[in-house]
Amino acid sequence: MLLRFWHPLTSAYMLAARIDAARARDRGYRTHYIWVDLEHIAPTAALAVIASEDQRFPFHAGFDFGSIRQAVRASERGKRLRGASTISQQVARNLFLWSGRSYVRKGLEAGYTVLLEACWPKERILEVYLNIAQFGRGIYGVEAASRSFFHEPATRLTREQAALLAAVLPNPLLLRVASPSRYVLARRDWILGQMRLLGGDAYLESVEARHGAEAPRGQSPARSAAARPSRALAPQWTDPGAPGAEPGAPDRDPGANSSATSTASNR
Repeated sequence: MLLRFWHPLTSAYMLAARIDAARARDRGYRTHYIWVDLEHIAPTAALAVIASEDQRFPFHAGFDFGSIRQAVRASERGKRLRGASTISQQVARNLFLWSGRSYVRKGLEAGYTVLLEACWPKERILEVYLNIAQFGRGIYGVEAASRSFFHEPATRLTREQAALLAAVLPNPLLLRVASPSRYVLARRDWILGQMRLLGGDAYLESVEARHGAEAPRGQSPARSAAARPSRALAPQWTDPGAPGAEPGAPDRDPGANSSATSTASNR
């Protein structure tokens, strides 16, 4: 509850990465983490991560059961099981828990997700996510990422830069901002397309209406409804052929934004 108002000094994943580096005697490892408030982050960054990771973020209560069903059905058809974690689930896991696929961790993740949704407004969940998500080796949060890769503060992120950062979220050690592969560039272009389809600023305004129940003040119900994602806008795309990635959907877990060495993934 206190973290609704106090900014976290670190996260469980950051601590795990430091421990892994210490065990490996990696003296060159550094954690780059700079907290900035949501108003000091370009709106394009918020839109890009929502377009990439969780297009129904403003309207669900922490769990996207539609994506979960799709992932289970894909697994039943013999495809590799992919994650269906929402932004809220990723915040719960990255902030408080550890990487891995154990039922214990999954159960704790679900519990923390319920608590976050009950105690924090959506804007706070998104703000924390943008500050603790991993974008590269030891690089956490959009401010550190923007300064490291583009030499600009997060307030100046362009649409293309924000989409490129969002493109590496599934595995920020394998997928790189500094030297993007064809796969990363294809994801960036897909995210840019989704940002346009979602409606840009009109969609971001819908975050202010808790779960989309009411139109934001001063906005007509019709505009609010237009900002809501349809099923056609759910994360689905044509994979250009990256090894290990599943065609037809952005891979929600090609590594696990876990810790910083062998298991880095924000999902």
